Amino acid sequence: MNFNEKVWQVCKRIPKGKVATYKSLAKALHTTAYRAVGQALKRNPYAPTVPCHRVVSSSGSIGGFMGKVKGKTISKKISMLEKEGITFNGNKIIDFEKILVRF
Repeated sequence: MNFNEKVWQVCKRIPKGKVATYKSLAKALHTTAYRAVGQALKRNPYAPTVPCHRVVSSSGSIGGFMGKVKGKTISKKISMLEKEGITFNGNKIIDFEKILVRF
């Protein structure tokens, strides 16, 4: 299994209505390659089965999505998370610690 496949495997464990961080996914893989995790998620061919939209930055802000950090793709990520019951103030998750998954 290559690195990307390992990232997707861990990402599949994030339940609906919860989020994880790029950093926590990297830690679960015993690496500090947070950006590489982001790149693997950018290349995710299995979305939404592998729910890369549930991965956010450690600050609770939305982070990137589909290789973008602004515009319609970010609003799509927010919309997908809101449909799962996650609430936002701007692009920051409200009650971030309550919905955070730790591996």
